Amino acid sequence: MTARFLSFGEDAQAGTFYFVGVMMGVCQLLSLLELFHIADGFEECRLFPRFMQVMERNVLLFLLISLEEFQSKPIVCVQFYLWNILGLLRYPHELFCLSGTPYFKMLWMHQTLSVPVYLLSAVTEGSSLTVLLLLKERQEILASWNNKLKKD
Repeated sequence: MTARFLSFGEDAQAGTFYFVGVMMGVCQLLSLLELFHIADGFEECRLFPRFMQVMERNVLLFLLISLEEFQSKPIVCVQFYLWNILGLLRYPHELFCLSGTPYFKMLWMHQTLSVPVYLLSAVTEGSSLTVLLLLKERQEILASWNNKLKKD
């Protein structure tokens, strides 16, 4: 998307969905695996906020697929960039947690920067609930980290 934007300028925004829409759809369908990882215990986080996040993205993406008049709008490009930026913040955080060395700044950036995306894509009441649950999850993680630091 960035290469297209640098090559074609603002004209690339209109064709973003046609260029990466299928790939984003496949990636969003694969994101359902994340829910299974949480349910099976491979990943330790709350299931409901992740379920809401995955379902909101899937609903938005499939609404976009069904409403062709929105596919050429610049907001599609912005939405895809925001989703990808959040992925770039989230997956390294998950990797740090799996390796046993959680990184406070990465957690803070992931949990805090995900809030504006939900406000931007607030098409349902579930968005605000998801934000509240993510913020509560961050508070609980930070509290457990503080307890570990106090014990050490």
